[in-house]
Amino acid sequence: MRSERTLQRQERPLRLVQFTRSFHLGGTEVQVLELLRGLSPRCQLQVCVLQAGGQLLESVRELGHMPEAFPLNGSLMQANTALQVGRLARWLRRQQVELVHVHDFYSTVLAVPACRLAGVKVVVGRLDLSHWQGPARRALHTRLTALADHVVANAEAIRAQLVDEERLAPERVSVIHNGLDLARFDARAAAGPLAPLPDTRGEPCVLHVANMSHPVKRQEDLLQAVGLLKRAGTRLHALLVGDGERRPGLEQLGARLGLQDQLHFLGHRRDVPALYARASFGVLCSEAEGLSNAVMEGLAAGRAMVVTRVGGNPDLVADGRRGWVVEPRQPRQLADAFSRLLADPASCRTLGAAGRRFVQRELTLERLVQRHEALYERVLRGPSSPGACNGVQGRA
Repeated sequence: MRSERTLQRQERPLRLVQFTRSFHLGGTEVQVLELLRGLSPRCQLQVCVLQAGGQLLESVRELGHMPEAFPLNGSLMQANTALQVGRLARWLRRQQVELVHVHDFYSTVLAVPACRLAGVKVVVGRLDLSHWQGPARRALHTRLTALADHVVANAEAIRAQLVDEERLAPERVSVIHNGLDLARFDARAAAGPLAPLPDTRGEPCVLHVANMSHPVKRQEDLLQAVGLLKRAGTRLHALLVGDGERRPGLEQLGARLGLQDQLHFLGHRRDVPALYARASFGVLCSEAEGLSNAVMEGLAAGRAMVVTRVGGNPDLVADGRRGWVVEPRQPRQLADAFSRLLADPASCRTLGAAGRRFVQRELTLERLVQRHEALYERVLRGPSSPGACNGVQGRA
């Protein structure tokens, strides 16, 4: 029988802050929004951002949250950074916050020092392999992560980096995979596209979802693979979702490859589930990743996925089980994987169905929320707290 003291701890609200850079469209921001939707009423939630903007902000407000902003306004190496750290520390004390979960590098720069000043516990999310950081930022991120009370990674590859390279104790790192609200996902798929799609005349299509701001996404490898297939006599359309400063160069590359009628640049879209429903299969050909929401959504849509062997991609796809895993920067391997799926539609459907079952089993919103709530309880109340044994361990 639980003691009266234990029951009181369970009933006490958990005063929690979710802190992210902004609510522009992105994988991290989508996952924060899912947490805000799913966390139980026992979590007394508040939201902090560096920039109060983005396409997802209205959804946050509809949930009843008005984010508190702590703007960096440019370089970290200026007096304003210290000013915002002090502001945040005072705000945390006034709000009697118990725990802050911070989700990205820039927010970590403010949140970890502020939490130390305010005597508030902090969980740092590490959601990629720091592939975009230079040596100075990487060193700073490593140092601030080491000061956290606990660290959450969303893929085994990230956990391995934290333990093997950054020398964090294994028990201080939990792996909690991203999650999807499958009911919402299916409803969005059934609603159909929000804007017209190009006429592909019934020919097969591959869908790629990623920003066009960072070269790590390697859309050019996809374009090269489509070109290789065309030269071999196979037509495959590519639907490219995303935007950014690299888009004009990618469009020019497509023209040089003679693929103007097979490449369709769709820009930012909020109807990805409906787009996957119209694709033959999906692809993500990055040279570095965390745990990709785009791959998860492809699996949820019942589509076989072709992904590169980086980050959390192999966790999600498992070569030959839910799609195919190829090496990064290898357009020929991409083209061969596409050919295999195109040549055997039944196998393609079987792989896609296995992906859907995997999401239903491992990547639900309920599982995401359950594991985070158990972790928060364990960080705040200790190993004996209710829910602390609820699946959150060193390798949750």
